[in-house]
Amino acid sequence: MPIATPEVYAEMLDRAKAGGFAYPAINVTSSQTLNAALRGFAEAESDGIVQVSTGGADFLSGTTVKNMVSGSVALAEYARVVAANYPVTIALHTDHCPKDKLAGFVRPLLDISLERVARGEDPLFQSHMWDGSAVPLEENLDIARELLEKTARAKIVLEVEIGVVGGEEDGVVGEINEKLYTTPDDALATAEALGLGERGRYMLAATFGNVHGVYKPGHVKLRPSVLKEIQDAVGAKYGKEKPFDLVFHGGSGSLLEEIHESIAYGVVKMNIDTDTQYAFTRPIVDHMFRNYDGVLKVDGDVGNKKVYDPRSYGKAAETSMAARIVEAAQHLKSAGTKIS
Repeated sequence: MPIATPEVYAEMLDRAKAGGFAYPAINVTSSQTLNAALRGFAEAESDGIVQVSTGGADFLSGTTVKNMVSGSVALAEYARVVAANYPVTIALHTDHCPKDKLAGFVRPLLDISLERVARGEDPLFQSHMWDGSAVPLEENLDIARELLEKTARAKIVLEVEIGVVGGEEDGVVGEINEKLYTTPDDALATAEALGLGERGRYMLAATFGNVHGVYKPGHVKLRPSVLKEIQDAVGAKYGKEKPFDLVFHGGSGSLLEEIHESIAYGVVKMNIDTDTQYAFTRPIVDHMFRNYDGVLKVDGDVGNKKVYDPRSYGKAAETSMAARIVEAAQHLKSAGTKIS
């Protein structure tokens, strides 16, 4: 069962919260980065989450096609085939989807999954993210409520973001201001609008100073205590300890103690993209510099086919990215916890 069923995905999330660990959620943009993610999870003996953003889905469909749905479907179907070769369980997820892309991304993918479930099959993806951080909270939760009804019928977990992640990802820019910190009132409004699982399961990407992009350790001013405050506020009202399954966005440059503190407050999923992009690209750059006169036909020469064959540097890129995912699994304490 390399691709998680809805029941196994629920078990994965439950095990993470109960066991005090979180899953690396790795953004992929190609079959090659997907293979690197699968290899990394297998080497770490960790189950995990593979995800695709709107821009990644666009790219996967072909740079002149730019169809987010076909790119996502292609990734999901390919993953079902190649993931069968690895002894870990993988969930498929779609990352940040703002309001203006719902109609061309999440909604049609949900329709596909509803059709699959009606035929007795599993949904295409195990979870989808609705990113309503750019709209007022009331509108954000109204859309989330409508999506949750649909994801529940499709046996899919919804991810909802309240607050704003700073920086830029796929053209979505979050300003760095007080909205980087979700408040207890925001969390209480979320619980009132969406329930706490009885209307459909969802994960909450609450913000506590998170910023997308590349930062040195200590530059991003995280306040993990914000997560405790919202869990305590909602938990006190509903009589439930750590009621939310939390998601950590914008973690590049975070200190290890901040990551561990966040996990202690109920983070079960941490998105990783910037660091794995660099890990994938760095060996390719090294290869090109070291084999300059082989990858180029310099001064009318013929070059060296062995070094401009994409497999020659692709293998190094996969190895490096997989190693970074092993490191992520170790940091998030999911290494060695696989279900299978």
